[in-house]
Amino acid sequence: MTLFASVFPILCWLAYNFGVPFVEARRPSLSVIMSMQRRRWVANVTRRETPLDAILSGNLMQSVSFLASTSVLLVLAVFAAFGQLPALMRTLETLGMSAGYSVAEMQIHLLVLLAIFVSSFFSFTLSLRQFNHFCIMLGAISHEVPASAAEIDAIAMLNSLAAKNFNNGIRAYYFAVPAMAWFANPWFAVVITVITVGFIVHREFFSTAHRLAASVAVIASRRERGPEQP
Repeated sequence: MTLFASVFPILCWLAYNFGVPFVEARRPSLSVIMSMQRRRWVANVTRRETPLDAILSGNLMQSVSFLASTSVLLVLAVFAAFGQLPALMRTLETLGMSAGYSVAEMQIHLLVLLAIFVSSFFSFTLSLRQFNHFCIMLGAISHEVPASAAEIDAIAMLNSLAAKNFNNGIRAYYFAVPAMAWFANPWFAVVITVITVGFIVHREFFSTAHRLAASVAVIASRRERGPEQP
């Protein structure tokens, strides 16, 4: 049970990433809806010359860079915990969070935490690189001739890919929460993992943000089609 509770957050994380595309085939997620808005963004960029788009892109990259740096610090903290296992176990006992784990069990769980934070680091750095490429492609757009639909689609897809990797890094943080709950009790970790999955599913498919984004997408689509002919 101790080992199962250690790897259960990662198993649920992988299952979520594998199952979401099948759900999105029937009901678009918030990420899918926002990808439509990303294409609208790129299409509008081709028709204007303002510093607004550079500011927006810079804000995106700044957020990703901050979380990538945080992931590095968390990885270093886990490595430091490996060298202080006796002190860590005594601290957990002082806080009333000791579940009678052995040193081997603690080491295995620290490896799980290390895998989670390393994965988040790679996701954030890949997202940062892709957002950087997106900024370069935005700057390369010529306003003298209209951009083709294929060019707009390619740039928007790169932006969506960067956002997808950013979301993967965020989910690593989410599933690190039940992994931390393991230190209190293995069953507690399992329960928190299930709650975390429910929270992410609600956020992506049933949240207020999802409804609002879908409404904006419908309104924008109707406006772009223009008045319907009788």
